[in-house]
Amino acid sequence: MSTNSSEPVVWLTQEAYDRLKEELDYLSGPGRAEIVARIEQARSEGDLKENGGYHAAREEQGKAEARIVYLTDLLRRAHVGEPPADDGVVEPGMLVVAKIAGDETTFLFGSREVAGDSELEVYSEQSPIGQAIHGAKVGDKLSYLAPNGRDIAVEIVSAKPF
Repeated sequence: MSTNSSEPVVWLTQEAYDRLKEELDYLSGPGRAEIVARIEQARSEGDLKENGGYHAAREEQGKAEARIVYLTDLLRRAHVGEPPADDGVVEPGMLVVAKIAGDETTFLFGSREVAGDSELEVYSEQSPIGQAIHGAKVGDKLSYLAPNGRDIAVEIVSAKPF
């Protein structure tokens, strides 16, 4: 498969890439086999119409297969690199503090997958705010057009590697 130039590239640290690759390998190997075994076990219990275990296992299988497709595509488009330099420039992999419409907000700029299990809010490079702030420096004041048509003011307070 070749990467279509219109597809967005996803920036990942080596650690995030390795974690996601390990998850993909598990889901498409042992994880898939475990779900199939649960489906077969539940199927052997009789009537499938009223077999909750069977339906739960099939639903789990659907979710796992969707995650496999998602991870395969994500890893195919990934650009793996070192964390960005601590130079105050907003780029993927930065923890950004910004005043958005007057409210101070902290978020990760980049991919949700880099944030892992953290509760951080994430803005991608493709989002309206992401497109506006990419490359901005600490102290920059700018604005972006929100999906509702409003012009939203943003001031970059800090930008540090995540």
